[in-house]
Amino acid sequence: YGLIQGVTSLGINYGQVGNNLPPPDKVLDLLTALKLTKARIYDTNPQVLTTFANSNIELIVTVENQMLPVVMDPQQALQWVSTHIKPYFPATKITGIAVGNEIFTDDDTSLLGYLVPAIVSIHGALVQLGLDKYIQVSTPNSLAVLEVSYPPSAGSFKGEVSGVMSQFLQFLSSTGSPFWINAYPYFAYKDSPNKISLDYALFNKNPGMVDPYTKLHYDNMLYAQVDAVVYAMSRLGYGGIEVRVSETGWPSKGDSNEVGATVQNAAVYNRNLLRRQMSNEGTPLRPNMRLEVYLFALFNEDMKPGPTSERNYGLFQPDGTMAYNVGLSALATSSSTSSASISLTSSATKVIIP
Repeated sequence: YGLIQGVTSLGINYGQVGNNLPPPDKVLDLLTALKLTKARIYDTNPQVLTTFANSNIELIVTVENQMLPVVMDPQQALQWVSTHIKPYFPATKITGIAVGNEIFTDDDTSLLGYLVPAIVSIHGALVQLGLDKYIQVSTPNSLAVLEVSYPPSAGSFKGEVSGVMSQFLQFLSSTGSPFWINAYPYFAYKDSPNKISLDYALFNKNPGMVDPYTKLHYDNMLYAQVDAVVYAMSRLGYGGIEVRVSETGWPSKGDSNEVGATVQNAAVYNRNLLRRQMSNEGTPLRPNMRLEVYLFALFNEDMKPGPTSERNYGLFQPDGTMAYNVGLSALATSSSTSSASISLTSSATKVIIP
């Protein structure tokens, strides 16, 4: 008990927008000490792909947004996969390719027209190289892709994206790939702290809410957000697609107008989420399908633009110290063979990277 071993549904986002981050080999040591076996990166950094070879880390890699118009061409997609994926696989366990990030809600609306052709071409390249059985293709979406998210059963996509969304869902359905959502209860709370219960957003004990149409009871906002996506897909005729949370987290610091961005709240959110993950539970709508979640993020990233919160989502500081104790305490000794354990009760505050 108290060990994260066996939590197969938990991953972490390993962003690299910082000038002081540890090298990939130290990051691998950290992930191994934490017994995390799933990670997502926002590119196909060859240094990371090489370093993670022969480890037990399953990796989701990313086709950057600006590459979409290029890889929509099947020949270019084949070249991309041949260069960025094939040389590293299977030594490096690449299990997913994210084609772009939050394209449906990107400021550059021209990207949306490239999305599905790019996804289809990348998948086609995997088929050609015999890799499609091992690597899923999808794209992570912001929750802003929903027109309505409350109550969950009223979930629906924004009208202006529904055409491309239908094509995208058709692809997911035909390939058995998941719908990835970046879901942050923090944003909802920050935007209306007077309307939304902090305990509901943080997975703390609270009365929750009952969906008036389905009578399902929700005791936290993340599960309500996920189920809203399921209902939105069903409205377009795609009820069977799995939803996975490609990003969720809580900032430990913010600007004066960023209500709720505190070390305490960040620790509580991620700790409570971890407890849920350890019980491998599903959402009220899909109680028997464990929800796969990727925490955002491994490190605080000092070069991210935007408000202060953007640079403070990390569980760790770049020097390997914890930003706060979330219970992912790796009790690693200096011997690299020691098996680290993760205890939800440990008060360790420093991870020793061997």
